[in-house]
Amino acid sequence: MTETVQRFFAAHPESVRQAREFACETLSGWDLAGRIDDIRLCVSELATNALVHGTVSDHGFLVRLDAGTDVVRLEVHDSRRLRPESRQAADTDVSGRGLVLLAALADGWGVQDRAPLGKIVWSCFKTAGGTTT
Repeated sequence: MTETVQRFFAAHPESVRQAREFACETLSGWDLAGRIDDIRLCVSELATNALVHGTVSDHGFLVRLDAGTDVVRLEVHDSRRLRPESRQAADTDVSGRGLVLLAALADGWGVQDRAPLGKIVWSCFKTAGGTTT
C-alpha cells in the first residue's frame, strides 16, 4: 500500500523551511525516521532550486511524498522546464552543490516534464531493502 501526501508552497524564502518541516512531520508520522536526515536535506536543496530557478513570477512549488513498502519517493514540482544540471562547485563557491548532494544521498533521482508546464525533480530513498522507481 502506498501513502501519498503533497503540499503547495508559495514562492517565498520561508517556504524552504516549511517544506523541510512538512517532510519531517510526514516521515515521522509514517514511522520512517531512518531516512529523515537524508530526505530533509534533499527537500531543502530541491525546494531551494525550485524557488531560485524553477518558479515563474508568483508560482510556487509543490512537494509530494509517496511511501511504498520499501521506498519513499520525493517529488518537487515547479513551473519552469529549465532542467537542473549537476556541476562541480569550486571550494570558494557558496552554492551549486545541491544536485551533487542529492545524487550522494538518494538511491535514484531524475527529472521529468510536467503538463501543462514545468518539471518534476524526483528522488527515491530505500527504506527496507527496496528498489528505486
